[in-house]
Amino acid sequence: MKMLINSPETVVADALRGMAAAHPELDVDVERRLVVRRDARAGGRVGVVSGGGSGHEPLHAGFVGYGMLSAACPGEVFTSPVPDQMLRAAGAVDSGQGVLFVVKNYTGDVLNFEMAAELAEEDGLRVERVLVNDDVAVTDSLYTAGRRGTGATLFVEKIAGAAAEEGAPLERVAALARRVNESSRSFGVALSACTTPAKGSPTFDLPDGELELGVGIHGEPGRERRATMPAREIAELAVGAVLEELAQAGPVLALVNGMGATPLLELYGFHAEVARVLEARGVPVARTLVGNYVTSLDMAGCSVTLCRADEEMLRLWDAPVQTAALRWGR
Repeated sequence: MKMLINSPETVVADALRGMAAAHPELDVDVERRLVVRRDARAGGRVGVVSGGGSGHEPLHAGFVGYGMLSAACPGEVFTSPVPDQMLRAAGAVDSGQGVLFVVKNYTGDVLNFEMAAELAEEDGLRVERVLVNDDVAVTDSLYTAGRRGTGATLFVEKIAGAAAEEGAPLERVAALARRVNESSRSFGVALSACTTPAKGSPTFDLPDGELELGVGIHGEPGRERRATMPAREIAELAVGAVLEELAQAGPVLALVNGMGATPLLELYGFHAEVARVLEARGVPVARTLVGNYVTSLDMAGCSVTLCRADEEMLRLWDAPVQTAALRWGR
């Protein structure tokens, strides 16, 4: 498998060096694996910290900046960051108002962020944790107990980050983040497997002419495999699965997310089908985001995330943001 890397052993460090060179507004510690806003402690605001295994870029490091994350902790590829990273991040961003940890529901992430929170509290920091578990495809998987955390992570990080930027207290930011997660659901589809740099070959077998419905962002098995079908049929299945678990009425934030190897030409075509299905079901779309945001290395495929958004969520979604991967209004 051809890859644009120096070696599997240095792929994360090299990416962080590149991020540091491209974004001098960020403090990138390559050795300690931290990406921090240079002004993270300014303004006396709540710090918002997230992280996870690398390979899902731009999640999480690409969302560090004004109006979103204060810091991110990148682990090795598909490997949770360690508690020391999370503890350093909390210390680097705490301005005395406390720190929110945004944690995707994967066993390693949950355990390590929990340990880091306990250590931070021993050091006198106030820490709240919010678990993101939006994937409706399966209840348990190779990496987690309960629903997996996927596309809703972006919604939680953006809306919580905007609230923190406005000066909301820690309890308020955490409660809002939990509300966003509870209002969000996702469903993913793989057209091909991903390839980790260390393995150098596909991480699972997906024969030609088949797709995986409900795939996880690490290549975890989904609900079933079917013969390849047109985008309109995939959209009906994905949106239908999400809406089954979104009981409350109202407008939605819609994310049509690429898994890493699907071009925008296909993603926008797929979004046309998602929009068609939502209109046919009487679901108004308040805001839409299309692109590669929560990826799985070079996997071909996509996911759909919908969030039932109230007026406060929409206002905070629209609030200015300036990060490497998401920016508007400033």
